[in-house]
Amino acid sequence: MSHIGAALARREDIRLAQWAPPGDMDPRVQYAATPNEAEWLAMLMRRGGISHWLRSRPASGAMAAWKLTRMLRSAYRRLDDNIDLYHVNWLQCALPLPANGKPALITVLGNDMRLLRLPGMHAALRRTMRGRNVAICPNASWMETPLREAFGDRAAIAPVPFGIDPRWYAIPRSAEALRRPLRWLAVTRLTANKLGSLFQWSEPLFRDGRRELHLFGPMQEQLDIPSWVHYHGSATPEQLANEWFPGAQGLITLSRHAEGRPQVMLEAMASALPIVASRMPAHADIVANGVTGSLCDTPQDYADALVSLEDPATHLRMGMAARAWAAREIGTWDDCAARYVRVYRQLLEQPVHG
Repeated sequence: MSHIGAALARREDIRLAQWAPPGDMDPRVQYAATPNEAEWLAMLMRRGGISHWLRSRPASGAMAAWKLTRMLRSAYRRLDDNIDLYHVNWLQCALPLPANGKPALITVLGNDMRLLRLPGMHAALRRTMRGRNVAICPNASWMETPLREAFGDRAAIAPVPFGIDPRWYAIPRSAEALRRPLRWLAVTRLTANKLGSLFQWSEPLFRDGRRELHLFGPMQEQLDIPSWVHYHGSATPEQLANEWFPGAQGLITLSRHAEGRPQVMLEAMASALPIVASRMPAHADIVANGVTGSLCDTPQDYADALVSLEDPATHLRMGMAARAWAAREIGTWDDCAARYVRVYRQLLEQPVHG
């Protein structure tokens, strides 16, 4: 959200009011949360976000979701006279939109697809969309078909990929920079579904110390981390860009979680890091098997992928192909902002959808 807000604020044709947790924000952005709302949103972020709260403590998480919805409804009404269009991140945040006919762009991540399984959610969202122009913008094309089936008669379905900070494209890559022992990275929230088969498949390949598995991310479920895994906790983008990505063999993700288009994978590809990933729609949408990385169904696939990418020539070839794909298909956050602005204009110029 911070990157999107900053990119939109850099444009001369946008005046942006942003309702979000407090944090670094472009001075051209009007911060729209009240002090009480900002304090509560900061607490929500410390709890890992509303999705994590709902997963880990369903009862109190449901109360938190209800409170978040009430706050959003208040913010939408408070800002009503000063806006032309709503840019709503995530489907659930569109539920309290006021019935004022103003157009809305709604972004969708992988978690939102799970939300649509809840009883009554389709009907509630369709009611929110009534009488206004709506564009539903998933950040990955694999979500386009189910969203079109659910809402195509009420909204335009227009995938809009997020951008990538230019710092990642600037990371140098060379065979000489690769470390010994060979360093592989996994950057993820630590839950059973996000880790998937990482520990089981990796143990016979990493336990002898010829390779190192370095794991980064917040512990969101109580999990036992094997002693041969180098767990560092959360890492800042600066730490990853400056200390870890330049000398790594590649990024590993064996997630079973409902993904959209994982941002850390895009940043790794822009850094010319090949990807080794579980075969699932979100990963296949990004990784071209054998071209920019490897998609794995079995432990043997995984072992073969690591061995292949530890060849310096293969590593550089796939890494540079990954960087070229990211530059061509994703670009920067300014490119992302331009994609959104094109959708804004279409929503504002077309006749109101019934």
